[in-house]
Amino acid sequence: MKTVNNTIIGMAITAVLLLNSLLLSAAIRQGPGPVKNIVLVHGAFVDGSGWKPVYDILVKKGYHVSVVQQPLTSFQNDLAAVQRVLDMQTGPCILVGHSYGGGLITEAGNNPHVVGLVYIAAHAPDKGESEAANGKRFPPAYKSLQKAADGFDYINPAHFYTDFAADLPKEKAEFMANAQMPTADSVFHAVILNPAWRLKPSWYMVASADRIINPDLQRMYAKRANSSTIEIQGASHSVFESRPKEVAQLIIEATIKAGNE
Repeated sequence: MKTVNNTIIGMAITAVLLLNSLLLSAAIRQGPGPVKNIVLVHGAFVDGSGWKPVYDILVKKGYHVSVVQQPLTSFQNDLAAVQRVLDMQTGPCILVGHSYGGGLITEAGNNPHVVGLVYIAAHAPDKGESEAANGKRFPPAYKSLQKAADGFDYINPAHFYTDFAADLPKEKAEFMANAQMPTADSVFHAVILNPAWRLKPSWYMVASADRIINPDLQRMYAKRANSSTIEIQGASHSVFESRPKEVAQLIIEATIKAGNE
């Protein structure tokens, strides 16, 4: 009898999980969720235009999407740019960051408009940590970082495709390489003071073939923050551009779940 009861209970749990999954899938197809505002933050060496494939999907679903264009000149200047856009929101929002943008959303996520954080192959430092120090704990595969005499870094264009965007068409990666934004080296050494992921729900997308941020560091970040996590096999650091459907779906899931908490 005990075995029968356990079987029935197991079947019931499975049915509930399946129903929840189906309801979530239906909600993602319909959009928007309870949270209708989304703010996207780009990483180092690129600008906000890389979010366009994700932006287009979300806007078609009915979301109000804002893209931050931070200058990459200092952590404080970049943080101020994110906060400026957050303050323009008219209601709760989901804050999304790629790469270095993850450190920015970790601090900026304390803004009262933010109800959830989404990390896309991004740094998510804890209090007292910096992206550079965490990168030493989990060294990345790339060796193409160039440091100019004026304190700004860039990726050697000859290796940009291999290291940064290997799952994008090579012509697109070459354009990104030659249109990249040099980034102040100091931003990678900025120390996080108030990590918002300790107070707010988070979601994380791991790019399994990332050469810029070690995938094991990404997995550590996601586990430590207790993030709802998905892993995209074969995805490069440019997963935000190469897999826009998957990225958009994760963001939509965040709008639905954070809005119901």
